[in-house]
Amino acid sequence: MNVYDSNLDATGLRFGVVVSRFNHLISAALLEGCERALVQRGADPEAIDVAWVPGAFEIPQAARMMAESGRYAAIITLGSVIRGGTPHFDYVCIGVTDGVREVMRDTGIPVAFGVLTTDDVEQALARSGGEDGNKGGEVALAAIEMARLRSALGKPAGDCK
Repeated sequence: MNVYDSNLDATGLRFGVVVSRFNHLISAALLEGCERALVQRGADPEAIDVAWVPGAFEIPQAARMMAESGRYAAIITLGSVIRGGTPHFDYVCIGVTDGVREVMRDTGIPVAFGVLTTDDVEQALARSGGEDGNKGGEVALAAIEMARLRSALGKPAGDCK
């Protein structure tokens, strides 16, 4: 039996990060957690490219552009969609989730999903560095692991060159 163990070494990997400007305070905290986790695991800060987009709905398009560039071992998506009083929340969440999934399916590049979908601002703050930790850091670890798994399974990971 061949077992592909988890590998969380980000040394030599390049990452694309897409971040929503909407709910900026939360997005900035997620980005901080993401960058911290990548650097702690060996990523060169110069090998982390960040693209800001207007809102969560635009995340999949920017993620696709980054994935299709061939420059990145993995893409990380960050943002938050907070429930309001209309069905808009549902449409945005479905669009972002489906769009990110399609990027992975169509390109084969790992895309870590760090878009919070919460009922209120308090839940979002708790997940972006508050009492529930920082989901930005958690998805960064998922991105590293999937980039290394892709490489181990025969597809080279993007490097810093």
